[in-house]
Amino acid sequence: MPTHGSSDRRRHLANSPFRPAPAPDIDEFAVGDRVSHLRHGLGVVVAATPATVTLRFESGVVRVNSPFERLTRL
Repeated sequence: MPTHGSSDRRRHLANSPFRPAPAPDIDEFAVGDRVSHLRHGLGVVVAATPATVTLRFESGVVRVNSPFERLTRL
């Protein structure tokens, strides 16, 4: 009797119409970039890694984690 579990994997077809959508491009920021944040307003990047960006706003310094959905480079 076959059992169903995590070891039962189905083969993925490359031309399947049910393929997941490709991952969105992740923005990369550099120190000194001017940005706009939906909640904090205009700011400047003071530190950046692929996973986090540290920003300086009038209200203070904020660290934002990836994905940077609320952050736009100006």
